[in-house]
Amino acid sequence: MSKLIFLFDLDSTVTREEILPAIANRFGIFEQMRQVTESTMKGEIPFKQSFLQRVELLKNIPVSEVCQLVSGIKLNEKVVEFIQKNKSRCYIVTGNLDIWIKGLIEKIGMESHTFCSSALVRDDYLQDVISIVDKNAVVSQMLLPFVAVGDGNNDAEMIEAAEIGIGYGGVRNIAPSILSCASHAVYSEERLVEFLQRLI
Repeated sequence: MSKLIFLFDLDSTVTREEILPAIANRFGIFEQMRQVTESTMKGEIPFKQSFLQRVELLKNIPVSEVCQLVSGIKLNEKVVEFIQKNKSRCYIVTGNLDIWIKGLIEKIGMESHTFCSSALVRDDYLQDVISIVDKNAVVSQMLLPFVAVGDGNNDAEMIEAAEIGIGYGGVRNIAPSILSCASHAVYSEERLVEFLQRLI
């Protein structure tokens, strides 16, 4: 049996859309969010700075409303099925805030297998961001060889450090930084899961 563990980005890898733009679209601030997101994808803005800018756009929306919306975001069901069948060896690594993705992570059943950013809430509104997940720091904790799957600029270090680094382009274009360091690039969910199954 393989000793590999599996690390998955959340947005556009486990989910079928980007979470923050989906929230922004629902609450009428999509254009501002799109501009920041695209600059981040191109590597023009560092992830930490970009993330805080995007959080600022959403901080006046009740946390409960955001959490409810995120809980209903469409998932890549075959990827989720793989994760659930191999839960002890799978982890989700995402920059998203715990307070927003809590319901979605519970729905997938990965509460104790998720690394994410965290925030303080007061009276149902985001008060402060406590920490932003550092994916490079997460992978440095891994003692077993790992497979990493993602598509965005902030996944590059995780994918480069992986035994098998997979750029996934089934939802949106794989970032150039990923393509430059990934060992594999996969463009359909079916192919991705077939490949992952062979690694078990």
